[in-house]
Parts: sequence; C-alpha cells; structure tokens
Amino acid sequence: MTRTPYAGNRARTCTAHTTTDPAAQSTGTVEQKPAPGSGRTSPPPGPTHSGPAQRPDIQGLRALAVTLVVLGHAGVTRLSGGYVGVDVFFVISGFLITSSLLRELSATDRISIRAFYARRALRLLPASALVVLVTLAGSWLLLSKVRFAEYMSDAFASAVYAVNFRLAATGTDYLAEGSPPSPFQHFWSLAVEEQFYLLWPLLLLLGWRLSRRRRALLAIPLVTLCVVSFGLSVYVTGRSAPWAYFGSHTRAWELGAGALVALALLRPPRLPAGVAVAMTWAGLACVIAAALRFDADTPFPGTAAAVPVIGAALVIVGGTSPAWPGGRRMLTARPVTWLGGVSYSWYLWHWPFLVIGPKALDRPAGTHLELALGAAALLPAWLTLRLVENPVRFHRALRGRPGRGLRLGLALSAVTASTALVAAAFPPSISSGEPAPVLKDALASAPDPGARLTQALGTTGIRLPDNLTPPLTGITDVRSAVYRDGCHQNYAGTSTPMCVYGDRSSKHVVVLFGDSHAAQWFPALNVLAVQHHWKLISMTKASCKAATVTTLNAHRPYATCDRWRADALARIEKLRPSLVLVSSSDAGTPATTMRDPLAGWTDGYVRTFRRLAPSGARVVALLDTPWPREDVLDCAAIHPLHLRDCSVRVPEALHDVTRRNATKAAARSTGVAVIDPQPWLCTAHGDCPVAVYDTFVYRDESHMAEGYAEALAPVLGRALGVRSGN
Repeated sequence: MTRTPYAGNRARTCTAHTTTDPAAQSTGTVEQKPAPGSGRTSPPPGPTHSGPAQRPDIQGLRALAVTLVVLGHAGVTRLSGGYVGVDVFFVISGFLITSSLLRELSATDRISIRAFYARRALRLLPASALVVLVTLAGSWLLLSKVRFAEYMSDAFASAVYAVNFRLAATGTDYLAEGSPPSPFQHFWSLAVEEQFYLLWPLLLLLGWRLSRRRRALLAIPLVTLCVVSFGLSVYVTGRSAPWAYFGSHTRAWELGAGALVALALLRPPRLPAGVAVAMTWAGLACVIAAALRFDADTPFPGTAAAVPVIGAALVIVGGTSPAWPGGRRMLTARPVTWLGGVSYSWYLWHWPFLVIGPKALDRPAGTHLELALGAAALLPAWLTLRLVENPVRFHRALRGRPGRGLRLGLALSAVTASTALVAAAFPPSISSGEPAPVLKDALASAPDPGARLTQALGTTGIRLPDNLTPPLTGITDVRSAVYRDGCHQNYAGTSTPMCVYGDRSSKHVVVLFGDSHAAQWFPALNVLAVQHHWKLISMTKASCKAATVTTLNAHRPYATCDRWRADALARIEKLRPSLVLVSSSDAGTPATTMRDPLAGWTDGYVRTFRRLAPSGARVVALLDTPWPREDVLDCAAIHPLHLRDCSVRVPEALHDVTRRNATKAAARSTGVAVIDPQPWLCTAHGDCPVAVYDTFVYRDESHMAEGYAEALAPVLGRALGVRSGN
C-alpha cells in the first residue's frame, strides 16, 4: 500500500511513507444551509462566479484532489503521486479561509476570532471526532495488539491537533521505520492546518491594520511568510524527510499561496475567456502530471510541491471568468461537485477502511481490495455529511452563537482525547502458555553457554510464555545506550561522536563498527566490556555497510555513508584498539551494478579489512543474523499459542547468501576471523524460532531484540575467545 513519499528509503510507512487530508474543506465554503435531502454544501453550477460561495469549480477541484489521494493510497501505481492532493487542499483552504476573512475585514474592519474558531470547530470536529472514535474501536478489535498503545497515542495526538509532530518524530526513529501505518496517520494535515490557523487570523488582522487596507502592503508579510516557509521546505526535505513532510513550518507556504490568491482576487480581474480556459487546463495538467510522475521516492515537499500548488492556484484564478468551456465544465459536472461535497468525510473514512478493512475481512491487502474499500468508504462519508456534519454545522441553536460552538468543539476534542487515554489503559489481551526458564540466567550459569543455547533452541515451546521478558508489547520500547545516547548515526550523519562505554579508563579498547546490524550486538558486547574491563567504543550508522561499497539510499548514492565510513576507519587507526568487531546487514543495493556480486562485495570487504590492519587490532567479522519472514511481533500477537506459524527456516532466513560468502572470502584473504551467529538463532535442522525460553528473539523484521542480544553475551564471549579475567 502506498504511504508517505518520504518512506521510499524507509520501510514505513507512511507512510507512510501517506497521508494527506482535505482537512480544510474549510469554513470559507458556502455558509447557507443545503436544501433538505440534497447532501450538498454548495449551490449547483451556475453562470456567475463572483466569490468563493459561488464556485462549484472549487468543489470539483476538491473532488479531483481527494480522488487522487484515495487512489494513491489504494496502491494504484500510475497514481503513486496521488499524495499531491493534500497540497491542492492546502491551497483551496488558504484561498477560501482568507477570502472569508477579507470579506469580514472589508465589511467590519475587524475579525471575530471567537466566531472564526467556532466555525472551524463546527465544520471539522463533529465528523473527525466520530471517525476517531470508530477507528479506536476498530483498532482495539482488529489491529495489532502489540502496537495498540502506539495507535492510542496517535489517536490522542489527533484529538489535540499534534499528530503531525508525533509522526515526524517517529519517522526519524530508525528502529521504527518498519512499523505498519497508523490508522490515524491521515489526521496529520488537519493538524497542520489548525496550527496555521491558530495564528493566521491574528496576523491578517494586524497586517490589515498596519497596511490600512492597501493590498500591496498587506501582501508583503504574506509573501515573506511564503518565501521563508518554502525555503525551509527545500532545506528540510534534503535533511529530514519526515519533518519536511509532516511539519507545519514546511507546509505553511502552501496555505499562504492560497491566501495570496485570495488577496489578489479581492477585486477579481476581468480575464479574457481564452486566458481563463488556458489557466484552468494548465492548472489541472500540473496537478495530474504531479500525481502521475511523482512517487514515494520523490523528495517531497521541497521544490516538487510547487507543481501541484501552482496548478491549484491556476485553476482557482481561471475560475473567476464566467466562461464555461474547458476544464471548468468538467469540474462543475453534477457528479463531480457531489463528490467534492463529501470529500472531507471521504478522506476521513477512507484511510481507516484501507488499514482496518483487510484485517476485518481476513484478506491480504492489495490494490483491488483497497480500491473496493476506498469506494465503500463513500457510504459512511455520505451518511456523515447528511447525519452529522450538516445537522451540527447548520443547527439553529449554534448559528451566530460562537460561545456554544467553541464549547461543543472543546467537548468533542476532550471526549476523543480522553477515550484514547482510557482505551490505552485497557489494551486487548494476548494469550500465553506456561512460564519458561530465564534464558539470560541459563546461559550465564552454564559451563558451556553454546551447548546450553543449542539445547534451548531445540526445546523451545510453541506457545508464548507468560513470563516473556520484556512482554511482547514492550519489546520495541527497549533501546540500547547507542540509540538512547544518539551514538548510532542517522542517514545524514557523516561523523561519529566519541561514544565510550564499559571501563573508560581501560587500555584494552574494543570497537564495534558497522550498521544497525552491528549495533544490535551492542547489548552483548557491553556486558562483556563491563565484566572484562574493556573500553568499548561504538561506531555505527544507519544502513551503512562495513564493506567499502557505495550503496543507494533513496535511489541516490549514499554519499554520507562513504564519508562516515572513511572517517570511522581513520579514527579506528588512531585508537589502536585491541579488537574490532565488524558487522553489517546483508541488505543494500550497490550504486553501480555489479557484474559479479560475489567478486564486488568481496573486494569491498577486503578494502575495509585492509584499512583496519594498520590499527594493529585483531579484526573479527560477525556475519549477519538470520532474518524473520515478516514482522514477528505482530505475528506472535495474532498466533501466541502457535508460534511456529511465525518462525522461519534456513536458507529462507539468510537474506543474501552471496554477501555472506563474500564476507568469508574477504576474511580468508586478509586473515580476519569470522563468527557465524546462525547457530545462535536457529537449530541444527534449520528452524529459527521467534522466542527462546522467556526471551523474544526479534524486535522487527530484521533486528534482534535487545534482551536476546544481551542474553547471548556469554556465547559471544566464548566465540571471541574471552575467558574469565581477560
């Protein structure tokens, strides 16, 4: 399923990746009550288009935007850039909201802030609160029991309009990249809009007063805001894709662009029919071209977001002419404007349908199923519009009484937030079997830890033990010091901080070097460092291979990895360590296609091992660990009494046999020792269980759990030739 565009080089997901929201269907739309039974929020198409309240073409533009979003989320590959629909909505929102505020300013020379926020509350909160509550119930009943607490945090953040910050923060968490998408992920852009509108009416009022109604002067602060926000968007996109995608500071310019259009159209120009038609078609072409050409690997928003933003602005400006031919006729067709009228509710409902629907139907997610689910979401969208949105929004007891509207909005937010908190306190239970021996104690006290581990692997039960430590829901919360201290470098980092553990005064220096599959051994190595008084120095970087081979990251050469590796190797030479433990994942695509992958990777490891030789250290290559076939935490939560349904077998568990052989070949040619951890995770018959005694083996789809790695300390020590007192 397509998620967020930034998730192309991260198994998110978007996702996350995705993630767009017509949040703003915006209170600047028609404020007259629809005819009974019509289900519309705007009047039918007509020949006059003098203001936002009479712009059925904008409803059509909404319909196009939400359709692109739904189709993109449903995995339609030709519309992998459908997430640009959110950019269109931001422009529409900025235009309509600012147009409404400018009309109020022109008529009264003031803005009623209470009335503004009351309209926002009545427009957005009834439907969003309903969707949050229903999605909470669906998550409790059908989604991952392991991630329920995360989802409740997302629900709470959605209720208080801060979920975009939460998604940005988790998106930069390397160990959270493989997590499935949250059913509340789509509320991010609603949060972005409300953060923007916390300040925008006040800034507009201040600018109005200072400029004395002169549009040219009023545009100066708005243009400045757009320029600064656009600059931040370009800058942050290249350095932190999640913060660029979800951040309000990188998206404000899109809402500001719509506001500038509203300011420009305060006195609509008389556009020749031909110019208006050309602008409309050009604008539609920009939006559709972006949806067709962009994908999950497009750096976004950055400069790319300018394409749909400009497109939406052109359509809005072109629609000021009374001329009907061209794109405007298509946008104002009755079915299209109807779809635009339900677009807000459709957006709110479609994402939970796509995330929860396959689980409810017990069918694997796929494009055909998700298209059907996306279409099915139209029914609750229409019902929500008819039975919730319009009845509340146009209720006579609320109209013209902003105090009541604000109190209702606060009550709805409080109910959804408190429900999420209460639900988090009562997560769905996970079944378990009998208690199991404590793996860490069994290996620590065994005369031969390796033999004891082999026995444990062969006698592990098929049920999740009721003394699992930590519990299944807490495994991803455990982070070793290299992650807590910021020692594991992210994708952008090019140098490693001096991260020293163990006995800091010791002259016996041990270095851990590689990517996250080296960092996963830190818990075991740290135990040994404390026991044997080593000075342990960690040098690891996300997805950066130990082999001197340039790989791809986000479909571009991973240049920061090459610089980091060179810096780390130079520092290791100066440290003169006693031991260097080298490890990295067998995943990763070379930037240059290798005619002979075995020879290419062998050469890359040889170059790294030879760079380490001048340090005088004993170099040990630790091969990659076996991989599970899926996210085993979710699998174990679904099949807690049948864990064999989640296990994997060798050779399927070996991610890339060629790369393993390359590591061994390079080690032989350079005199480097090799340790193969496969017997520590799999039996002699090739079965790789997901739990051994009271300890879960994996934390995600490739990394060992911290507890299991720590329990392996005695086994790793023996493999390194460590004896008591060394």
